[in-house]
Amino acid sequence: MLFKKGAEANLYLETWYGKKIIRKYRYKKAYRIEELDFQLRRSRTFHEAKLLLEARKIGVPTPFIYMIDVKNTSIYMDYIEGNQLKKDMNHLINKNLICEKVGEKIGLLHSNDIIHGDLTTSNIIIAKNGIIYFIDFGLGGFSSSLEDKGVDLHLIKKALESTHYKFADECFDAILTGYKRIVGAEFLQNIKVKITEIESRGRYFQR
Repeated sequence: MLFKKGAEANLYLETWYGKKIIRKYRYKKAYRIEELDFQLRRSRTFHEAKLLLEARKIGVPTPFIYMIDVKNTSIYMDYIEGNQLKKDMNHLINKNLICEKVGEKIGLLHSNDIIHGDLTTSNIIIAKNGIIYFIDFGLGGFSSSLEDKGVDLHLIKKALESTHYKFADECFDAILTGYKRIVGAEFLQNIKVKITEIESRGRYFQR
């Protein structure tokens, strides 16, 4: 069953040996040369799977991968029972605590040079057991660049401002509090300067 349509891939809710799973399928793009299209889809499938596995190794919960189907450019992974943070945020009593935990997980990713690439409240799931999962690393990568890490945090800041504007500042401050516990005060200061720089570029281009 089609669960979600995306620009590069579709998600299907399926059953795997009696267990509910998600199959992420990167579909063909008609405008690309067929052989190049397959190589790109295969490479991106492997790359995302590696990011999911590496994130999980360092203590950031991600869906468990059951299989990578190279021929069909698909990843078979756990279906996480829960809600997107985007949907739950407005109703959370302990939103600051949740945001601090989110910040800690982002700190773990960044301190291990893992970039999410699409860090929004839509790609964070609060499972029914309370565990916070990070999903959809399709635009992610490995990088030690302060710029890339700043862009990650800028993305989640903008997501908060656009969807949860009433308490966006409070929640982002809580994320940075959690982030600081992992990366330290000096790195946090550097990243805050970088975020301000990224925001100033945006204001410049909007004019």
